[in-house]
Amino acid sequence: MDKTKQRSDKEMKWSTLSSEQLINRPWLKARRDTVQLPNGKVYDEYYVLSYPTWINVIAETEDGELILERQYRHGLGVVSTEICAGVVEDGELPLHAAQRELEEETGYTGGEWEEIMTIAPNPGVMDNLCHCFYARGVKKTNNQHLDATEDIEVFLCSKEKVKEMLLRGDFIQALMVAPLWKYFTLQKDDNKR
Repeated sequence: MDKTKQRSDKEMKWSTLSSEQLINRPWLKARRDTVQLPNGKVYDEYYVLSYPTWINVIAETEDGELILERQYRHGLGVVSTEICAGVVEDGELPLHAAQRELEEETGYTGGEWEEIMTIAPNPGVMDNLCHCFYARGVKKTNNQHLDATEDIEVFLCSKEKVKEMLLRGDFIQALMVAPLWKYFTLQKDDNKR
């Protein structure tokens, strides 16, 4: 066992000496910071991206199927298989954003909801969080209401098939892979009881 004393968070924190806003748009802000590390080194070009808070939802229908989506992702130029995801609007609680996004993207509502984890998309250069929810017992009550840039194909899969897809690497979005692994871990733990 390593008996080295750990430094406190305060001892490890960097100091921001100056900051310049480079981009200031509703969905993305970018700044260049000049930072000083605890060892005294100064870096005058450290970039931080600011995005709104995000959510995603593992939604299970009343029949026990999971709701998946397919959509084009321009950053990688691929069609991606995903769970429902979106942005928390100003003044909105993450749970309400998750419920709104699920209805808008899939037309499913209701059910029992719980937050299963909160993750940081990339804390080295991004300052937002993603709240991950599990909704059990949702049902189709509406049609999709998509944003202008959304073209989402919705489909249902058995839990077994989704787990196979996860094991095969069919999901490439890390913010969705993490809660899916947590979901299947929780399912396994529930089955042991």
